[in-house]
Amino acid sequence: MPTYIAYLNGNWIDPNEIRIDHRDRGFRTGDCVFDTARTFNGLIYNARRHAERFTRSLKYARLDSGLTTEEWEALFHESVERNKHNLDEAGDFYIYPFVTRGMGWPAPASGPPTVACIAYPVYFGRWAEWFDEGVKGAIPKTRNLSSQQVDPKIKHQSRMHMNLAEMEAWDIDEGAYPVMLDMAGNITEGTINSVFLVSGGVLKCPTDSSILQSESRWTIRDLASQLGIEVVQEDLQPYDLYTADEAFLAFTGPCVLPLTTIDKRPVGDGKPGPITNQLLAAWSERVGVDIVGQAKSYGEMTNSGHPDAPQSDRS
Repeated sequence: MPTYIAYLNGNWIDPNEIRIDHRDRGFRTGDCVFDTARTFNGLIYNARRHAERFTRSLKYARLDSGLTTEEWEALFHESVERNKHNLDEAGDFYIYPFVTRGMGWPAPASGPPTVACIAYPVYFGRWAEWFDEGVKGAIPKTRNLSSQQVDPKIKHQSRMHMNLAEMEAWDIDEGAYPVMLDMAGNITEGTINSVFLVSGGVLKCPTDSSILQSESRWTIRDLASQLGIEVVQEDLQPYDLYTADEAFLAFTGPCVLPLTTIDKRPVGDGKPGPITNQLLAAWSERVGVDIVGQAKSYGEMTNSGHPDAPQSDRS
């Protein structure tokens, strides 16, 4: 069995020994900020940008971790180095830092914070078939938060609206990824991903007023610019997805997954589109990893017990 080590409140311990007190506000109320990065060939992709986003989230939430942006970035890298012996078996790692406000009530009187950083294997799971066949999407009735509530640019664990959106998406089409709308009916994002569509050769994505400052979203736009693909940010409605030539989801693990149905309707011809595949190939070239090939190779391995595996995939 692989042995991992994780950071918790200044100590490096077995992640199975991490204990969060039931009185901790992160557990009781979701009073917790987090981030998620991943490695390619054991190297963290955009580590500095992830550390900067994480510290912005902490600042917005008024959580003092006691660590600077530079110290968080160093901690990300140390988490990988301390677990490098597992790389061959894992393929690559997720890096998951989080900070809770600790115990106490009300929030201003709470503390000290719980500060952690965990490296664990990427779950390649079913991505191999999804790269070839695409994934399903559905538009739930639960709406995304607005910036007048909790700004979506912060990565936090107060996510009941997203939990409900996932339940509702499966009510529409089992296994579907939710595509959430804002209160005005515009497309925002998924619960773990950014949303893109292609219409008439133009790559379109929602404006950034009500969505996370996603590193995957930034990468897609940067790659598209280098490839000479026109990118437009604008208000998008379900109509635009229903009538798109192609669509895809962008997120940390698989990077790009084709979205081939929405609300049980085919997107375009119901197959992964050429611009989707072009961007996925460009991402592979950028990180020096055949993203699809890696998923197919490690997806054949047993991932039972993996924290990201669907229940049906766990032993």
